[in-house]
Amino acid sequence: METIAIIPAYNEEKNIGHVLSVLKDVALIKKVIVVSDGSTDDTVNVARSYGVEIIELMENRGKGGALKAGLDNFQADVVLFLDADLLGLTEKHVLNLVEPVINDEADMTIGIFEKGRIATDLAQKMAPYLSGQRALKFSLLEKISDLDVARFGVELALNRFMESSNIRVKEVLLYDMSHVMKEEKMGVWKGMAARMKMYWEIIKYLTRVKTLR
Repeated sequence: METIAIIPAYNEEKNIGHVLSVLKDVALIKKVIVVSDGSTDDTVNVARSYGVEIIELMENRGKGGALKAGLDNFQADVVLFLDADLLGLTEKHVLNLVEPVINDEADMTIGIFEKGRIATDLAQKMAPYLSGQRALKFSLLEKISDLDVARFGVELALNRFMESSNIRVKEVLLYDMSHVMKEEKMGVWKGMAARMKMYWEIIKYLTRVKTLR
């Protein structure tokens, strides 16, 4: 089964290189796609230096819109989603996410940080299904109509589909892995503002879903 990786990235010039260097060494990943979501830093040039496919969005569409742009341009049997700011990512983490789907042991895997950093471990223990590290069958994605509408609530869109469709899901512990927090990237106040914006987008999506029911 052909597997591709899609990495949504907004101003991740400092972090994306590590993620791409790991993915390029994983033989099971046939193509790596970086979707620059309106980045204003050097994210695109850094990604280009790794020889990956690049989609450059001129305006920020949010995570859901970035992932949808990748899916609109590339197809495969299995799709791996990874955040661009991961810390401690290894080839083993990637294989643990994609192999259960490739081997038809699961329709979707969800990666959960474990023993990485206290803050990110705790956040995922409180809300494990908000994880952005997932592998799933492309055929499932074709059935999700509101992926781009979800923006920062893309994980919730995937979860809602997962719950309504009764698909096979496997949680994968990603030991010694974490990610760079918004407050570290942008400073405390700007980071908190960005986090609040993300939460607001999630609330808007949940409200929209409730209204449609």
